[in-house]
Amino acid sequence: MKRRNVLKNMSLAAGAIALNKKVMGENTNPTLFADSKIKHSVCRWCYNSIELEVLCEAAQEIGIRSIEIVGPKDWPTLKKYNLECALGTDSFASIPEGFNDPKNHHDLQMNYKGLITSAADNGVPNVIVFSGNRNGMDDMVGLENCAVGLEPLVKYAEETGVMIVMELLNSKVNHKDYMCDHTPWGVKLVEKIGSPNFKLLYDIYHMQIMEGDVIATIRDANQHIAHYHTGGVPGRHEIDESQELYYPAIIKAIQETGFDGYLAQEFVPAREDKIASLRQGVEICSV
Repeated sequence: MKRRNVLKNMSLAAGAIALNKKVMGENTNPTLFADSKIKHSVCRWCYNSIELEVLCEAAQEIGIRSIEIVGPKDWPTLKKYNLECALGTDSFASIPEGFNDPKNHHDLQMNYKGLITSAADNGVPNVIVFSGNRNGMDDMVGLENCAVGLEPLVKYAEETGVMIVMELLNSKVNHKDYMCDHTPWGVKLVEKIGSPNFKLLYDIYHMQIMEGDVIATIRDANQHIAHYHTGGVPGRHEIDESQELYYPAIIKAIQETGFDGYLAQEFVPAREDKIASLRQGVEICSV
C-alpha cells in the first residue's frame, strides 16, 4: 500500500509539473513554433503596460513574427527586431465612427489613403477598418454606405497590393451598437464590394459571443476571411482551460481551409506574468 501511494503521488506530481509548465508558458519543445503552419502575431494594445521594445524582444524569443494594430510611427521599431506589422492602423481609425455613415467618408478616405500608402511602402500587408455604430440606421442601408465609402480605397488597395480588412466585433458586451457584428453581414459586404483586396477580420472571441458555431462558420466563410484574432470567452483573457473555447480544434479547422495569413493573440492577460500568458497562447495555437 505504501509503494502504491508513493507511485500515485509521483504520478500526480509529474502531472502537476507538466500542467504548471503549460500554464506558465514554458516551451518544453524548442521546435514547436518553428513547425507551426500558423503565422503568429500579437495585438499591441493588450500589452500596453510593457514597453514596445521589451515586447519585441519577447516576440522574437517566443517565435511571434508580427506585432499588430500599431501605426507607422512604431513600424521602424518592429523592423529593428526583424518583426512585421501584420495589421496596420492609425489614431484616426474609429470603431463607432466608421464607413456606414456618409458624413465620415471624406475624412476616412483621405486618412486611409495615406495609411495604405505607408503600409505599401513598409511591407504592411493589411490595414483595419470599421463599419461604425448603427445609431438607428438599418443594417442594409449601412452596408450600402460602407460599400460606397470603401470603393475608392479598395481600388487604391488593389493598385498598392494592400488588403483592407473590416473587423467583426460583438455588440453585446464590448462594442454596443456596432454594425458589423455578425459574419453574414460582413460576407454580404465583401461580396458587394467584390474585390480580392477587401475581406474580413474574423475575431473568434467576438463571434463566439454573437453567434457561436465558430468552426462551421470558419469553414463556410473562409474565402472571405483574411485575418484572425483570438481571445478567451468569457472575459477576453487567456485562451487556456479557464474558458469555454477549445482553440486547438479551431486552429486545426483554420489550417484545413488552406489559410496562409496571420493569427493574432488578442486576449488581455489576467495573470501577472503577461509574457508567460502570451507564450502559452502561441503554444496552444501551434497545432
